[in-house]
Amino acid sequence: MAKQLLAGVVLGALLAASPLLAHHSLAGVYDLKKVERATGVVQKFAFTNPHGALHISLKNAQGEVKVWQLTTGSANVLTNAGVTATGPNRVKAGDEITVTFNPAINGATIGFLRSIVLPDKKEVEFVPN
Repeated sequence: MAKQLLAGVVLGALLAASPLLAHHSLAGVYDLKKVERATGVVQKFAFTNPHGALHISLKNAQGEVKVWQLTTGSANVLTNAGVTATGPNRVKAGDEITVTFNPAINGATIGFLRSIVLPDKKEVEFVPN
């Protein structure tokens, strides 16, 4: 009986801790002291939780086009900032937009999205949560 109780307590503790282990720090992945600004064409916009993702074709300094994956806040953060999955502020494949983002520390083509200038020239800034 005591072994079963102990096993149950350990299993419960592991399950309770798993969400904490799954979440990560922005500073561990992105260079929060560096902000880049670029204009490109949206390939895909995943409006999901816990983080969305904007896939956008951007030209590098050598003129090569690379698809970047920019992590966004949650769908709630996007909606609260004024970007929605449908409607007039929708970001969709084919849109040319300007973005600001924190690039990856390791030089990968990923970043954390800070703002979007929509096709109608409205700028939407995001505050990470």
